[in-house]
Amino acid sequence: MEWKTDILGTNFESTTVDHHDGTRCTIIRHTETPSDTAILYIHGYSDYFFQSETAQTMVKAGYGFYAIDLRGYGRSLRSGDKMFAVRNDLSEYFADIESGVRIMLESGIRHIVMMGHSTGGLITSLYMATGSPASQITSLVLNSPFLDWNLPLAVRKIAIPFVSFLGRFFPNITVRQRPDASYARSLAKRLNGEWDYDHRWKPDILPDPESSWIRAIDRGQRRLMHHADEITVPVLLLHSGDTAHRGDPEDKFCRSDAILNVDLIARRGRRLGHRLTTVSIDGGLHDLSLSSAPVRSFFHDVIISWLDNTVKKP
Repeated sequence: MEWKTDILGTNFESTTVDHHDGTRCTIIRHTETPSDTAILYIHGYSDYFFQSETAQTMVKAGYGFYAIDLRGYGRSLRSGDKMFAVRNDLSEYFADIESGVRIMLESGIRHIVMMGHSTGGLITSLYMATGSPASQITSLVLNSPFLDWNLPLAVRKIAIPFVSFLGRFFPNITVRQRPDASYARSLAKRLNGEWDYDHRWKPDILPDPESSWIRAIDRGQRRLMHHADEITVPVLLLHSGDTAHRGDPEDKFCRSDAILNVDLIARRGRRLGHRLTTVSIDGGLHDLSLSSAPVRSFFHDVIISWLDNTVKKP
């Protein structure tokens, strides 16, 4: 295994893990290791890891920081790869998580905090509920996890199951969506936001999903809710205080979740394990770590305070 200086530059390095099935993932880490407790971060859909400020803040607080670009995302993409593809089951990503865990343990980490954002929050929750998590994974932090669809009730209860069923037999059907760059405008510096990132890996407009992806998410959400009480570690669930809807004033998209419904996150999230802490963050974006400076500072403070009281850190 060879570590190279990462695209994030100083204090970050990355390595690629090739799987037997021909897929690969990329492990990124902050080079400073202040203790034997570290965070393992999993990104969301149409995303990759670039949240270096969050990593640096956690390291300053005494926690190491690792992240994964999952197969088909970001640094892990190869020529000809289908971006963001998953075939029927989110458990395909468990091998990526286990690669990250193995590398962390081999590097001397003894206590691992799983941290997942959006679809990554769904994947990590599902892994902790139904996978074979190592005993060294001591807690779970969720940043706006994708626990339910941000769609009208009839669509969630009828249309999604129907498309999910079709996805079993016709996995490549594309489900058209109305283009909407409102969330990107709240993030991207070139669109009056604050952040620079690779727009090839995190496009301004979410790509139209295929029926196989919808099937994987639908099955994953259902399976998680069936096994939610099997999560045995403490869980910190964080989400924005408000949801932005299509047609809302532009400024609302800069202080709300423009991707998921925060009420549904909170409602579904109540079922995650038996040691749950939920925090609603006013003014937060969908990715709370990319919110305005005062909001993300509060977001980081909440996580650090919770970790300091929850996990072992020499």
